Amino acid sequence: MHENYDVIVVGGGPAGSTTAGLLAKRGRRVLLLEKEKFPRYHIGESLVPGLMPVLDELGATESIEASGAIRKYGISLIWGRDPQLWQVDFGEATEHSYAYEVKRAEFDNILLTHARRLGVTVIEEASVHEVIVDNGRCVGVRFSSGGSNAPVELRAPFIVDASGQAKLVARELDVVEWHEDLKNLATWTYFQGGVHPDGKYAGNIVLENRPPGWLWLIPFSDNTCSVGFVAPTTEYKATGLTPTDVLKLRIEDSIEIKARLQGAIEVAKPRTTKDWSYTNRQMSAPGCLMVGDAAAFIDPLFSTGCMLAMKGASAAARTIDVMLDQPDRESELRASYEEAYRNFLEVVISYVRFFYDPTRQISEYFDEAQNLIDPNEKLSAREDFILLISGLRGKSAIMDPLALADRV
Repeated sequence: MHENYDVIVVGGGPAGSTTAGLLAKRGRRVLLLEKEKFPRYHIGESLVPGLMPVLDELGATESIEASGAIRKYGISLIWGRDPQLWQVDFGEATEHSYAYEVKRAEFDNILLTHARRLGVTVIEEASVHEVIVDNGRCVGVRFSSGGSNAPVELRAPFIVDASGQAKLVARELDVVEWHEDLKNLATWTYFQGGVHPDGKYAGNIVLENRPPGWLWLIPFSDNTCSVGFVAPTTEYKATGLTPTDVLKLRIEDSIEIKARLQGAIEVAKPRTTKDWSYTNRQMSAPGCLMVGDAAAFIDPLFSTGCMLAMKGASAAARTIDVMLDQPDRESELRASYEEAYRNFLEVVISYVRFFYDPTRQISEYFDEAQNLIDPNEKLSAREDFILLISGLRGKSAIMDPLALADRV
């Protein structure tokens, strides 16, 4: 470890690994500090095509493919007024016709390892205690590692907060804004076996609305699947049941997911976490950009977590690379980064809120997608729906801060 880094990245999840790796590809000297030892467990196993261009940019697609991750060509749903299974194919609207269903421990470890190969210095089991601020600017970090409590202080021209829901910088600045209507609780477990379709749709995630919440089923290549239930925290309290019992009850009440779990064996202890959506009032500070869950967390309905993290990371890497060469543009570029990030988030969260109403016709969901991203109706409403949920279309230049900055 040396002290002349260009960038210090806090956090080794998809946002941190991607930001660090892309900066290293641009010739920057990058230190990444990760508090855990990889591989480590994480939820968020269904990916969408919107992150595929970033995987290609990293040069990591081949590694993901070689890992045996199952391809996801679309989504299958029981949602809306008519309780019948319907599905969409990503290839109907985009050249990125698939993404993957992944075990996040494996996926995240591949990305972190790839960052190392690109030249990033990675220190695991490194706990960052604080970001150092000097005259209002983030200039370094204090951390401990290697089983020692002795703090280490390192400085760099730029800091990236990819600390996930720890939200290291946002909590210090007190800029986290919760979306009160999306304070949900997720409970999930894993099954082996069951009755699953063959062919192209075998890797589809299944979403089934069970008001006031919804169920997911994510298949994996090893004949296991993840099954979970998301609902407002008030729903869990109202039942008087434990979260595990609520999950079992909702599975039993389901249509498609119950059918697919016939003969399956539960092979893991259920887990529970708060899925409280939030967006920071600011996503940067002098000398620092926030990315991934450190900037915002949006309801997991459309599996947007990794996509938002990696798109944001790509935008952050491009922005920081220019700022390091042109420090006089930092204020302008930080503002453009936040605008691009926020514009994309606003589309996603607006649509999640609309889609949560299960009483609509399927055509209404398509029409609202078109209203949000294609009001001039250049494509069909169904195509706009596919583009929106795949993360390949937004209200702005698709998280491109430099394009926004160059407008003025």
